[in-house]
Amino acid sequence: MVRRADAAGPAAHRRSVLLGLPFLALGAAGFGLTLDETGVGAVYLAFVAALLLWGWAELAFLSGVITGPVTRPLRPGVPEWERFLRAWGTVAYHEILLVGMLIALGIWAAGAVNAFGFLTFAVLFCARVSAKLNLYLGVRKINTEFLPGPLMHLPSHFRIARLNWLFPISVTGLGVAVGLWLERLWGAGTPAEAVGYSLLAALTALALLEHWLMVLPLPDERLWRWMLPAPGDKTREDAHGL
Repeated sequence: MVRRADAAGPAAHRRSVLLGLPFLALGAAGFGLTLDETGVGAVYLAFVAALLLWGWAELAFLSGVITGPVTRPLRPGVPEWERFLRAWGTVAYHEILLVGMLIALGIWAAGAVNAFGFLTFAVLFCARVSAKLNLYLGVRKINTEFLPGPLMHLPSHFRIARLNWLFPISVTGLGVAVGLWLERLWGAGTPAEAVGYSLLAALTALALLEHWLMVLPLPDERLWRWMLPAPGDKTREDAHGL
């Protein structure tokens, strides 16, 4: 949706976010319906509901509708404190939205017998925060060619570096989380629990892989070439120029 809207202008981005509202509503409805259900189907539905909620929030960000007050590239030579504030300003509104959603879902799911929807959203949230901080502090590889038009100012706030102090903490934390989900899977008492912890383990492992792809010289971008704008599109040229 974002790629198609990129070719049609800002109004198309706003329309895509509005057209995505039914998915947000379906995610909220599915999340609520599964809280007191313990079957395998309820676990799958809770997982999908969390993805729908997360997907709409990411659509709003990638479309430039809910981002932050800073919408211009970072000028060279700014002090580190200003760089941090401006980098935060590029995503502030969206991060506040995600924190609000996480808190709301946590309160909603408190005491529920099926918390897999909330845990799914929490994994996505933690992995995203970790990834963004690593991009800010500096990683070896950043695929800026995938950024849509409304976010072309973001790469100027990133930093290319061999490694940063947070990366070992991030991959260790994600690795431990994968191990904990697998331990829960091993001790699962019902098929529903086995499905839920399997989904969480797989999702967390994908987040761990995403982090490693930031520093390993692997051509992972080839997996996503199909989503790039057509050759000659100014968006792609600008992205490579950055």
